[in-house]
Amino acid sequence: MSAPAGKAEVKGVMAPDVSEFAFTPESMAEAEKHLAKYPPDRRQSAVLPLLHLAQKQHGGWLPRAALDYVADFLGMPRIRVYEVATFYDMFNTEPTGRIQVRVCTTTPCWLCGSDDIVRACKEVLGIEVGQSTDDGRFFLREFECLGACANAPVLWVDDDFYEDLDYEKTKAILEALKRGERPQPGPQNGRKASMPLGGKTTLTELGD
Repeated sequence: MSAPAGKAEVKGVMAPDVSEFAFTPESMAEAEKHLAKYPPDRRQSAVLPLLHLAQKQHGGWLPRAALDYVADFLGMPRIRVYEVATFYDMFNTEPTGRIQVRVCTTTPCWLCGSDDIVRACKEVLGIEVGQSTDDGRFFLREFECLGACANAPVLWVDDDFYEDLDYEKTKAILEALKRGERPQPGPQNGRKASMPLGGKTTLTELGD
């Protein structure tokens, strides 16, 4: 039986396909914040953040009802929203686990050991790339450049980046996520942002 409109899945089960979708009051409030960034006649510019909201609300993927809702909400032809959702890799149009675990495997991360990050993810989650865990909690995939090359290798989990990883650090993060915890995102080796490990080497007279 389909879930009520706008409702995500019961814990432990992937979100089902639905025939209706609507933003919850919380999602609507976030949507209005995004719309406020654009002139009224440019509201369609908010399609990306609104698709992210819909995907998060529905438990990790976008059924057609959610795509249609976003299109109608923004006054866009539905086909244009379908094109956006199927073009960008961060959107899923088929059921997946709720927690999106993405490993960057582009050249800088690969040179810095992303193979070990992928291996740690497979071992801890017990799945292969492109699969979801049986309980519907996690979905694992490889991802193209995440734009944090100075802090390679990088793991992107939902809204958080975990950087400067190795095999053991990755395992610790995933084990914490499985326990329902939220590990501190950012560099995992003591680095501040993308500074050199030894600290600043330029603009040293400026404050942090």
